[in-house]
Amino acid sequence: MPTHPDESEKNVLEPGCARCPALVESRTCISWGNGPTDADVVVVGEAPGAGDPDADIWKGGNHTGFAYTSKHSGRRIRSLFESLGYADRTYYTNAVNCFPEGEDGSNREPTPEERRNCRVHLETELEAVSPDLVVTTGRHATATLLAFDDERLDGFLDRVLEPFDSEALDVRVLPLLHPSYQEVWLSRLGYTAEAYRDAIAEHLP
Repeated sequence: MPTHPDESEKNVLEPGCARCPALVESRTCISWGNGPTDADVVVVGEAPGAGDPDADIWKGGNHTGFAYTSKHSGRRIRSLFESLGYADRTYYTNAVNCFPEGEDGSNREPTPEERRNCRVHLETELEAVSPDLVVTTGRHATATLLAFDDERLDGFLDRVLEPFDSEALDVRVLPLLHPSYQEVWLSRLGYTAEAYRDAIAEHLP
């Protein structure tokens, strides 16, 4: 079981942020970045899910206020980096910090405006942490990092485990599969779980 972050690790940048009216309505709370502010690696997720308020600890960022604290994705990505020796060297955040609720109550895709509004927070975090590597998990997180250099994402799967340099942020970026969809796509990309983990390890600072 990975370590759940505590309040001292929460990096609140704009209390009560109301940049996106629809997200203010749908969120329970803002899911802020967390972890050491001198981390070697920053993991950027897409956006918090609805979460489970009845879960024991891993309720999800929409209820805990911490990015990547859901029972499934949060535990999986944190377990991965802890197993690679980065338990105290990784900072976790999201491209969009609030739960984007769809018509059926599940996640919808964040709008371009919502991603743009949240980029200011992500840029602040990356400037403060100054990591050696940014790991993006999923299509929206990768698109957000590319947007800093005015680049578009065409074909996310072709980007997985293919690092690129962000000139605007002066950092190396490594796209990974989102942990929620990892099992679906690994075999299609020709990886076993062990080979995928080893490939990630090769790119870590």
